[in-house]
Amino acid sequence: MAATTLTFMVPKRQILTKDDLEKFRESDAYNDYVGFTERLNNSVKGLSLSTECFISPTLSKMLELLDKANTYCEEIPPVQNEKSRFGNPAFKVFYSRIANNAEELHEIFSLPPEAVKEVSRYFMESWGDQKRIDYGTGHEANFIAWLLCFEKLGLIGPDDYTSIVLRVFQKYIDVMRNLQFKYWLEPAGAHGGWGLDDYHFLPFMFGSAQLIGHKYIKPKSIHDKDVVDEFSKEYMYLACIKFINSVKTASLRWNSPMLDDISGKNLKNIIFYSIDIC
Repeated sequence: MAATTLTFMVPKRQILTKDDLEKFRESDAYNDYVGFTERLNNSVKGLSLSTECFISPTLSKMLELLDKANTYCEEIPPVQNEKSRFGNPAFKVFYSRIANNAEELHEIFSLPPEAVKEVSRYFMESWGDQKRIDYGTGHEANFIAWLLCFEKLGLIGPDDYTSIVLRVFQKYIDVMRNLQFKYWLEPAGAHGGWGLDDYHFLPFMFGSAQLIGHKYIKPKSIHDKDVVDEFSKEYMYLACIKFINSVKTASLRWNSPMLDDISGKNLKNIIFYSIDIC
């Protein structure tokens, strides 16, 4: 779609009730979002993170932005917080720096001036909630919406999908893991043991696509520490398992029964489950 046919607005939350959710699921925006996510997913079937990818100028600038966010994280140390294990107040400083610089950071893309406020807001909302000091799949969804904006503007296309997942999205996850460790963000809207992860969802979806058809790694491999350690740098799914094991003491059977259950089934179940929840 040509940029000249688009209208722009600053995003705001509009899904407040069950009826709102049903309307959204029947909307073009929903179809655009889910369709985009499915196309990204299909682009990485059978591919490891080290797969050689072409990085377009736009994707290079996205990576530059994510590096900047990571620099902010490195520059802002956590503060002493004896009141709670979760929610270090220093995250508010990090978020303010992102928010205050979001529009300026997007100047590198040479976006239409009227698009900057909308696109930069999705980027800003990708990092968590400043007041609650939490993070969840809704914030992750904002990052995908941010990426979708660039497709709508004609700045990325199908040739970029693989690189978007294996390089840009993976970089985003790396930065988010740094934030989660450093500031101990509260999981937003977590389903406890019946969720896949306290924070993320899409790494399981993309990660399961990566492993489809793998000769050796099977769903049950998540219980093999050596396999997880060796291949976590190549496959998002196993990286998620390694992260869970690093922050929780009990076995997956107890702290992640959903993942434990899926480990006895086909990895495609993750994809179907993910799409159904989108």
